[in-house]
Amino acid sequence: MSDSPAWKEDFPIAWTDDHFVTRREFTKSLVLVSCASFVANASVATLEAFQEAPKVVFPAVRVATAGELPVGGSRVFHYPGPNEVCLLVRIGSERYVAYSQKCTHLGCPVHYQAEVRKLYCPCHEGFFNVDDGRVLAGPPPRPLAQIRLEKRGEELWAIGKTG
Repeated sequence: MSDSPAWKEDFPIAWTDDHFVTRREFTKSLVLVSCASFVANASVATLEAFQEAPKVVFPAVRVATAGELPVGGSRVFHYPGPNEVCLLVRIGSERYVAYSQKCTHLGCPVHYQAEVRKLYCPCHEGFFNVDDGRVLAGPPPRPLAQIRLEKRGEELWAIGKTG
């Protein structure tokens, strides 16, 4: 039996090779790799910032006729696809607005409350301004997505979406 510990027999170290990687050299290589990674990420972010976003083309969809809703009335429609529910509100004799019916907090359906002229999310007591869709109260983090409307004769058409 030898006088050296058992681990030295299992993990022999050649002390002559110990000087090849010092702490300073290891730290230098770690800093260089970190800097290279930062430069690579910054260049990718810069390239993405200067690329143009693809232009989204929205279809024109007939939503309603102009006299179909009473002032203060609302109705649901689908735009731009069949799975996206929107809300059309007549807020004046010649003024109509439309928004995505999905609340920006957790996606609950938003309803129009004509007596207070607000859009209401019953899930967490969120309120939105009916004129522009901005948040008035509650937890929603952003305004509702607005649907652009166009009047063609006596028909109302959804022609785009913002937000």
